[in-house]
Amino acid sequence: MSNVSGSNEDMPSKTQSTITLDRKDAVVENDYNPFEHRTLEHKTSTIGAFFHLLKSSLGSGILAMPMAFKNIGLIPGSIGTVVVAVIATHCVHILVSTSRDVCKATKTPSLSYTDTCETVFKIGPRKLRPYSLHVRYFVDAAMAGVCLGGTSVYVIFIASSLKDIFDHLTPQHILSVEVYCCILLLPLIIITQIRYLKFLVPFSLFSNLCLIVTFGITCYYTFHDIPTPSEAKLVVDISRWPLFLSTAIFAMEGINVVMPVENEMAKPEKFLGCPGVLNFTMIFVAVLYGVVGIFGYLKYGNEVMGSVTINLPQDEILALIAKFLVAIAVFFTYCLQMYAPMDIIWTRLKPHIGSGYHNSAQILLRTLSVVLTVVLAIAIPDLGLLIGLVGAIFFSTLGILIPVIVQTVHKWNKTSLGSYLLWKNGCLLIIYFIVLISGCYSAVRDILIKYSSM
Repeated sequence: MSNVSGSNEDMPSKTQSTITLDRKDAVVENDYNPFEHRTLEHKTSTIGAFFHLLKSSLGSGILAMPMAFKNIGLIPGSIGTVVVAVIATHCVHILVSTSRDVCKATKTPSLSYTDTCETVFKIGPRKLRPYSLHVRYFVDAAMAGVCLGGTSVYVIFIASSLKDIFDHLTPQHILSVEVYCCILLLPLIIITQIRYLKFLVPFSLFSNLCLIVTFGITCYYTFHDIPTPSEAKLVVDISRWPLFLSTAIFAMEGINVVMPVENEMAKPEKFLGCPGVLNFTMIFVAVLYGVVGIFGYLKYGNEVMGSVTINLPQDEILALIAKFLVAIAVFFTYCLQMYAPMDIIWTRLKPHIGSGYHNSAQILLRTLSVVLTVVLAIAIPDLGLLIGLVGAIFFSTLGILIPVIVQTVHKWNKTSLGSYLLWKNGCLLIIYFIVLISGCYSAVRDILIKYSSM
């Protein structure tokens, strides 16, 4: 899964524009350059921006790519990986471009993802302006859904890894994935009570180190002794393809951290363009995901699991270390990913709660949120199917639907009905609904088939 950022970029902006919202009175100075008005204490270099963006797209999701290829086959999987990467890159591009246009129009140095969406509707077509606050709530909900859905996947990820380890170490005590989810409940509640981002930095560094070591060990096993002939199929039945699309979107999407990265760059003009930070990062990501997906599927065939680390040998120390490290890494990543939705939800609740109850309310909110993710994980204790469901609903909405609608609204008064932009965005909306409907249908169908027979 791609990391689901715990950034606070979706907190209500304190720098929203106060310009008149009537287009007749609004004065747009084309020579206003928002880059020149960004006063940042710690600016990010171009190389630093590349690594931040790479980290947001490269997470535990890459370990699910072999399973994604199992649902589509080698040939369409290779093509599909490129297509998903192109769509994801384009949607990030139109979001950033729209944000820059809005910054110029409102004379604002920078805007977050949520602020961009709200402001587009505020200064957009007159009939849509009353819905700007509702748009903010919808985007906040989508962001929270991505984080909460992603953390539910993390719970299954950790539980599956622990089960795989202890099934080997203690074969006389075999426990189900659901039991391991319940065991994780208390530790997750405790670690999620950390409320300040600066205290989470050490956990982030340690989890990154664990993921790097795990990825290296996994590649060693994956690229070694690939069976000939392999069980991998060139093309799989088309009814399985939607699970590939939703899994690939889940794995690659990192759009929720794009605006913070671009806003904090020392040279933000190098973010877009050719080659540009965005294009270079996504090319690298697409190639890496494709290679891992192809070779992981070639190695393990139809036996490949939701995380390829579960396929590693149970009787070798190096493989057990990889399984343990990935469980530790995802455990610490869980609290990082919970930061954003907790901040979004608490911002909405705080004004309605007395100051004397703020601490107790925060503890209760964080506890209930963890319980919600664990309950969802227990309800769908299959890593692959949960990834497909979360990717189809939340990641596609945040990564495709919202950027497309925001750009369309922003350009509406400057665009004719037969323009390329409307046709292009119409096609992207069709793709979104295909992913949403077919991905949900396939995941729910497989869930019912799998658990109705138990």
